[in-house]
Amino acid sequence: MLNLYESKSYNWALFIGHISIEKLLKAVFVKINKEHAPYTHNLLRLAELSKIELSDEYSDWLDKITSFNINARYDDYKKEFYKQCTPDFTKDWIDKINKLRTWINQML
Repeated sequence: MLNLYESKSYNWALFIGHISIEKLLKAVFVKINKEHAPYTHNLLRLAELSKIELSDEYSDWLDKITSFNINARYDDYKKEFYKQCTPDFTKDWIDKINKLRTWINQML
């Protein structure tokens, strides 16, 4: 994620940030439920299924970060997302993603 940011691939940096949060939440799900994690990219849903208590702020962040999953999106959505991914926007969300990653890692 950070290497992509440094190389100015801002939309891909945020996509990888989404994937990193998704994998951590799925690890928490497996730890708590002792079963395979569900096939979803919805981070808020994964947190809810893992019975994680979320602040409103973290809920909002997970909802927004879910929108960074650009892999299965239509081209017009990808284009709009690309325009949104300025250096400042991306840095702000990388900071939030890193904060969430630290918080989720503490649950593992």
